[in-house]
Amino acid sequence: MSIIPAARPSARSARRGWVVVGALFLMLGVMTTARNSIGALMPVWAADLGWSYGFMSSAAAAMLVTMALVAPLAGRAVDRAGARPVYGAGMALAAAALLLCTTMRWPWQLVLFYAILGGIGFAAVSPSLVSPTVATFFDRRLALATSVATSGATAGQIALMPLLALLVTWIDWRPGLAVFAALIAATAATVLLLIGRDPAQQRGGRGAGGGSLGTVLRGLAENRTFWLLVGGFTICGFTTAGVIKIHLVPYAVACGFPLVESAAAYGVLSAFSLIGMVGFGYLADRFHRPLLLAAIYALRAFTFILLMHISAGSELLFLFAVLFGIFDYATFPIVASLAASHIGRGVMGVTMGLTFSAHSLGGAAGAWLAGHLFTLTARYDWVWILSVGLALLAAAVSLPIRETRGGGGKANMYTGSPVGADGAGR
Repeated sequence: MSIIPAARPSARSARRGWVVVGALFLMLGVMTTARNSIGALMPVWAADLGWSYGFMSSAAAAMLVTMALVAPLAGRAVDRAGARPVYGAGMALAAAALLLCTTMRWPWQLVLFYAILGGIGFAAVSPSLVSPTVATFFDRRLALATSVATSGATAGQIALMPLLALLVTWIDWRPGLAVFAALIAATAATVLLLIGRDPAQQRGGRGAGGGSLGTVLRGLAENRTFWLLVGGFTICGFTTAGVIKIHLVPYAVACGFPLVESAAAYGVLSAFSLIGMVGFGYLADRFHRPLLLAAIYALRAFTFILLMHISAGSELLFLFAVLFGIFDYATFPIVASLAASHIGRGVMGVTMGLTFSAHSLGGAAGAWLAGHLFTLTARYDWVWILSVGLALLAAAVSLPIRETRGGGGKANMYTGSPVGADGAGR
């Protein structure tokens, strides 16, 4: 079956694209905070409901596995039908999941409401699935625009995660989650209004989705860069979504820090994630992207060494938050930019959906392992040591990716644009 090329974005669509970027920024801020709220709520649920960290970590891992299963389907839906229906359904499901969580009394309810129903909603509105929408509006500044849009995933948590901790402290966790459910509903109405129809839909470009799903999957299976990105991003999920986003607050509380101070450190981490994401997105439009990606993974590894010593004082806790934050979400715009140039915009949805699935599976492994090791040993040390080694491995996996930007030669099979004289995109 022939591949239908994706039209390159125009200057006019890029101008409107910044409005869409703002809407995506807002959406990810609220949704990512809701997704990661289990980290702040684990100490509260342990005290109120008697649930172990091991069980709650398993629920978090199940949520990430659900996201991994749903993300490729959501990405394919974005390629074929556009972003609005997918994002709208995802936010509606996430709001319903949080509202149902306010009624929880039994462990199975956390799995059903948060891990399964919430996981489906979170998968449809993830940073990786935002990048295909951004790619329909931008060409020259794709990495920068992607970094600004996806930085909402960290920026929202700067204020919203400490706010959740305050709500839990002041009015209990059940009404606190109800407030977040209402916030998601209000955000959904705003975002869907601002996004409108994307340029590809208006030109009739959607619906092709790069050909049949089998054609797309065969093309990805033969793409060397796709597998290198997936390998590094799986480890990225372990070291971020798994062990830090789920377990930083419980670890800090176990080290003797109050819940509000622990959540404040998480907020600081999110603030510097915003800086790192936008900064590395800017650099990715100008410098060697595989080297930047490898450097991020390698520098992230050394922050875990600092994390093992935060019990010495709050200064080290917040220093870790600053340093890890810089290298936290910085991988997203680079991975999205490499996927666009090496694989193609026409199948960005399914490509990033599969990549995000790998990220979520890595996160699930990290969340599960950290929780069960803490239940067995009351310590996180071995998790942090493992994270150091894995992050260095991710750096090594990223180095073989070739920088093809600006090269002429073999055409990208999905877009017809060059991927480099050496054919590295294949």
